[in-house]
Amino acid sequence: MELKEAVAVLDGLAAPSLAESWDNVGLLLQPYTQREVKTVFLTNDLSEDVMAEAVEQKADLILSYHPPLFRPFKRITTGWKDRIIACCLEKGIAVYSPHTAYDTLKGGVNDWLLKAFDVQGVTPLQQKDVSPPYSHQVEANSAHVPAAEDFVQKVTQEFGERVSVVSNGGKCVKVLCGEQALPTIVNLANRTPEPPKLVVTKLEKVPLFEHGAGRRAGLRESITIQEAISRVKTHLGLPHIRVAVAQGSKLDSQVKTVAVCAGSGASVLRGAAADLWLTGEMSHHEVLDAAHNGTTVILVDHSNSERGFLKEELQPTLHQLFAGKVNVLISQQDRDPLQVL
Repeated sequence: MELKEAVAVLDGLAAPSLAESWDNVGLLLQPYTQREVKTVFLTNDLSEDVMAEAVEQKADLILSYHPPLFRPFKRITTGWKDRIIACCLEKGIAVYSPHTAYDTLKGGVNDWLLKAFDVQGVTPLQQKDVSPPYSHQVEANSAHVPAAEDFVQKVTQEFGERVSVVSNGGKCVKVLCGEQALPTIVNLANRTPEPPKLVVTKLEKVPLFEHGAGRRAGLRESITIQEAISRVKTHLGLPHIRVAVAQGSKLDSQVKTVAVCAGSGASVLRGAAADLWLTGEMSHHEVLDAAHNGTTVILVDHSNSERGFLKEELQPTLHQLFAGKVNVLISQQDRDPLQVL
């Protein structure tokens, strides 16, 4: 499979437009020497140990959940990230990162994190909005059908597929377009024998229902804080996690609602009404605030809240999407840099 085909498959799974505006997602590194993609290598973080493993496994494309290229580089010299970039370029290995596109996606990382519990009524904590493909709508109302058809013909001849013309064969025509096309469309309308009346509307962002940052859900049956701890450990395969029990609660207190955010979740979870918050990391004072406001907090360390998604959800999904044309491997060296000893 050519690289552009593999990237199209990945973009089709989670469009880069789903990512947060501050993020850096999609194809981040494309080697000058093109080669077919036979092996895709999945990792949460692209460390030097993982890079060596990817070379050993003859990876052609590395999917690194966290973008290894995030801040601008002014030079590539001897730093550890520099060495990884240089190795990818030397070996002809492309790098793709989805990051918050997978967090926002329905069925993505946050929905996987919720699988620690038996939940119902799942909603994003922050609804995802995206810009529509066109910035403006021009509604043209003509006195007669032939005049409307004349306007449609002029617009179609001028712009072709660069605009979208919606006409039901009546007197009203709607043209979806970019801002730069507006003066020309108005001019075309004025040049028709019977100029239509125009109404120009700026299109706002479109909500993507069920997509967004974080998740909040109710439990089908209430459980104790102790049971919630056990479920999280089992789901994530962790022997130890950190817990801040809510002020006035005990380990046998009941949990009826949960909110989750993979990675660093304080900014997304802030204000979320739930008995329990589950995330990777929060600051000391953010944990104190939550506990004193009646919410128990479970911290599992940043990448531990994300890594399991790659193996349990992403790898089998990509096997199916690539239809056997590409081998999908997952790193055995990738791990959270923090350990409890």
